[in-house]
Amino acid sequence: MQPVEVLRIAWEAIGKNKVRSLLTMLGIIIGVAAVIIMIAISAGTEATISDQITSLGSNLVYVSSSFSRSGPMMMMVGNSGGLVYDDATAIADQISGVKGVVVEQDATETVKAGDISLDSIAITGTTPDFISVRDMTVLDGRYFTADEIERKTKVAVLGYDLAQELFGDADPIGQSILVSSSVRMTVIGVMAEKGTVGEIDYDARLYTPISVVLQKFTRTPFGRITGDQIRMIFVQIDDSANMDNVILQIEILLAKRHDVALDALDFTVTTQQDIIQTQESTTAAFRSLLAWVAGVSLIVGGIGIMNIMLVSVTERTREIGVRQSVGATPTDIRWQFLTEALLMSIVGGVIGMAVGIGGAWIFGTVSGMRTVIVPSSILLAFGSAAVVGAFFGFYPANQAAKLDPIDALRHE
Repeated sequence: MQPVEVLRIAWEAIGKNKVRSLLTMLGIIIGVAAVIIMIAISAGTEATISDQITSLGSNLVYVSSSFSRSGPMMMMVGNSGGLVYDDATAIADQISGVKGVVVEQDATETVKAGDISLDSIAITGTTPDFISVRDMTVLDGRYFTADEIERKTKVAVLGYDLAQELFGDADPIGQSILVSSSVRMTVIGVMAEKGTVGEIDYDARLYTPISVVLQKFTRTPFGRITGDQIRMIFVQIDDSANMDNVILQIEILLAKRHDVALDALDFTVTTQQDIIQTQESTTAAFRSLLAWVAGVSLIVGGIGIMNIMLVSVTERTREIGVRQSVGATPTDIRWQFLTEALLMSIVGGVIGMAVGIGGAWIFGTVSGMRTVIVPSSILLAFGSAAVVGAFFGFYPANQAAKLDPIDALRHE
């Protein structure tokens, strides 16, 4: 029997029972759509995390304390045990290939301007390179300088939303604000809108020289002896520099300053790519789990196809006998029923692809959660549907091929 004839007969058989065929394909449709949507959600989450990390700046290296120094006993172990503000200055002055160095120290205080008082406002003490390294823009006024950090000048740059809350439509530049009920600062600038990155709302923060935060809001009893403790140093590497070489220079410099060996560092150095790869490995495992869960629907759909094909073989036993009597071989019969199963899987797969792509787009639009259609997931889902159809369709097709022509013709 010619392949075209096999396809025609199979299509006609499916068309005779449209509702039953559609219900049979439903499992395949749901399975294919679920695989595409689940992977799109996972890929969207991964892309969002990657964008958030890279939006903090480019070519960044994160130097973070392995642990913090505290208590009188830590004073006795010398200058080891974590990062201090002077470490950041040393990196900026002594390491070649460094484009910018940023240190951030956070505090939470009450901020008051005139009759308006806001509680629990995030105060970020930082350095002049913060603007370029963090890829931020001053909308109005200016940012503070290295000289103002050195002199511990009490100036403030307001996040866009914070400026609106404190001053409304009035010009905040040159205005005075009261922080923590005792520290009076002069507003010298307002940041352009940045939005929320990760869990940090950059528009709702107050930015001031780190020396002011260390002196007024986070001063420790032993700060003068051990140095002002900091949690992390952000280092931006020049595009023309070798990042691995710069990282090695940083490790050697800080190891010498902290009096520790290179194999026992009291700090860690990571890059943006390290963080992105860690996130990708986590989301990739989660994506695989989602795909396997969605794939269960394909298996259920395959079982449904096998069940209906077995019923179809029973219903069409006499037809099989007639075909055999006019010359159809067992192979012809096997291919006829196997083609029917494949056609239902393929048609279901095509419909499922359309539903999956449309569903992923609708989900991303309605929920506000980013979704990314992964082409390989479409091919994977469609290919799996075809394999499922062939696998679960073979047994009914083989049963039909093994029917005895005489017994088949006698069947009522």
